[in-house]
Amino acid sequence: MGRVYNFSAGPAVLPEEVLKEAAEEMLDYKGTGMSVMEMSHRSKAYDTIIKEAEQDLRDLMNIPDNYKVLFLQGGASQQFAAIPMNLMKNKVADYIITGQWAKKAYQEAQKYGKVNAVASSEDETFSYIPDCSDLPISEDADYVYICENNTIYGTKFKTLPNTKGKTLVSDVSSCFLSEPVDVTKYGIIYGGVQKNIGPAGVVIVIIREDLISDDVLEGTPTMLKYKTQADNDSLYNTPPCYGIYICGKVFKWLKKMGGLEVMKQKNEEKAKVLYDFLDQSKMFKGTVRKEDRSLMNVPFVTGDKDLDAKFVAEAKEAGFENLKGHRTVGGMRASIYNAMPKEGVEKLVAFMKEFENKNA
Repeated sequence: MGRVYNFSAGPAVLPEEVLKEAAEEMLDYKGTGMSVMEMSHRSKAYDTIIKEAEQDLRDLMNIPDNYKVLFLQGGASQQFAAIPMNLMKNKVADYIITGQWAKKAYQEAQKYGKVNAVASSEDETFSYIPDCSDLPISEDADYVYICENNTIYGTKFKTLPNTKGKTLVSDVSSCFLSEPVDVTKYGIIYGGVQKNIGPAGVVIVIIREDLISDDVLEGTPTMLKYKTQADNDSLYNTPPCYGIYICGKVFKWLKKMGGLEVMKQKNEEKAKVLYDFLDQSKMFKGTVRKEDRSLMNVPFVTGDKDLDAKFVAEAKEAGFENLKGHRTVGGMRASIYNAMPKEGVEKLVAFMKEFENKNA
């Protein structure tokens, strides 16, 4: 069997040329006589890999010099605790709840201080982004937290919330590097890489230097202090070496593709193919308010559970993998990250048309 069209929400599709390059280097990385999987994280070869990866990410995102880039472990979910532990000086934080991951982060933060849900879209199964232009931001809030793109529900903040001068912390796991961002608008911008950048096991944290200090909550583990990681250039202990190496290759691929402006344009074109079909289909319906639609994750339903299941099964047979929606919402979801070719989306839509005609 050849390569399938993989619409998984994460771990997700990676650029084919990155995988081929990694395969070629598997046994002998650049004449070292060993795989990157086998080399010391303190070696000269690896030092070059991690430094180049950081520099390429800085170039892609125009990350200012007063921000640190950290390659960490534990996924985005571990950051749900690390963020309040490091930032909760007043022990107050405001959270905007737009999906399951924002809600989990909100629940975790409650262990460390007073946490306010200042806006939520749970009333309509997270199918929209609430108006965040004038929220009741707490006077003494240490930060305001959002999950910028909601993988499960397919929504995306098109406008960042008005934090009234408070530090913005954003989980960008599923829209990481899908479009240009102004890093200066955030105190922390972070995400697990397994959706749009690399293999599971790495979380990247981009953090403004003034938020890094020894002044953390009592009992914060050494490993969860941003200062520990920043002072040691992500090499305090053995990092997820191979994962970072693949991320580095993806950064180079993105540069070669023309950077984030180009990716945004490609992603918009790709998403349009699918959304335009959903908007005119008699059988399939998108589940998200139009103005809040994600370019990365597209949930849709037929309105009939049995028909949904039939569609997922037949799509799989036709080479379209992982189209089943998240267990909390059902239906279908196509994740169309950077590495998904436009042709994959076009073929999916052709298959959907055929399915609709047969089952009308």
